[in-house]
Amino acid sequence: MPWLRLALTLMRRSVSSPSLGIALLRVTWRFRARAWYSRPPFLPLPDRAYLEWRMHTAYGDHHATPSADEVERYARWVARNS
Repeated sequence: MPWLRLALTLMRRSVSSPSLGIALLRVTWRFRARAWYSRPPFLPLPDRAYLEWRMHTAYGDHHATPSADEVERYARWVARNS
């Protein structure tokens, strides 16, 4: 549920800031699982193990969920530095 709430919050922010939406799409594409097109649900979603590892290295808990502000800051940083 926290990930769904995070996604909805970020989508709502993207409507009011299209540049944020583009930055979030770029980050989403970077995090996609390899060969996502060959496994159901055939969506470019991140690999669960990789996402858990990222949360563990960032927050010390592999079940942590970042705040919308943190994700927004990261997406804007990626947009500026790529």
